[in-house]
Amino acid sequence: MARETRDTFDEGYLLDNRQAEAGERFTALSALFDPSTFRHFETVGVGEGWRCWEIGSGGPTVPAWLAERVGPTGHVVATDIDTSWMRKEEEAGFEVLRHDVAAEAPPAGGPFDLIHARLVLVHVVDRDKALRSMVEALRPGGWLVLEDGDTALQPLICPDEYGPEQELANRLRRGFRELLRQRGADLAYGRKLPRLLREAGLADVEADGYFPVTSPASTVLEEATVRQLRDKLVAAGLATDEEVDRHLANLAAGGLDLATAPMISAWGRRPADGS
Repeated sequence: MARETRDTFDEGYLLDNRQAEAGERFTALSALFDPSTFRHFETVGVGEGWRCWEIGSGGPTVPAWLAERVGPTGHVVATDIDTSWMRKEEEAGFEVLRHDVAAEAPPAGGPFDLIHARLVLVHVVDRDKALRSMVEALRPGGWLVLEDGDTALQPLICPDEYGPEQELANRLRRGFRELLRQRGADLAYGRKLPRLLREAGLADVEADGYFPVTSPASTVLEEATVRQLRDKLVAAGLATDEEVDRHLANLAAGGLDLATAPMISAWGRRPADGS
């Protein structure tokens, strides 16, 4: 959910977790993508006693789900460079650590049965190093589940661009993508995940894709994102204040069918010794 490194081409993570809108974004992202993420956890068999590392969790919903599933004999550590949106550890049932996956060794508690990152590596400049760190932290037989957007695969927030409101929304979305690109995001990263997991030596690699075409949570996410990026869009000449105001008014009026970029989920298993 949140990105784990500030090592970028420009001015750090575009959607700063310290801003007030970050909490709204985490809530919307959870509503949009948690069911799919939990389905993948069930696919790999997360169960009692598992040791799990949730990377770039941002909010508490994913590590809390894992903590409930692994029970008292398991352990879940949730890491992020900014943990301010996490519940206190004693209330949530999982460990919370400030950590940068691209710059620091894996946290204590491994090797892990499951390592998961959602919307993390797409923003990390040294993605290969981060991925190697994750693979090395798996126990033999452990699973890595990576989920990242692919905005180049479906770049429009309004796929049905039938009027000026939809055209404006898509124009601002192009501005958002340009700001991401300037900060080193790989806008086509999601589609690469199956290959990268195989190249990292993982076995039983599978992947799928999911994206909502319209949802109330998509509107909440777009409103929070636009408010958070307003100054950057205007400063970069990618939008005017009038265009941002008009788009926010269109969102408030309802009637826009807002999609997300496809979320590509890929999972693979570190081979056990001799397999």
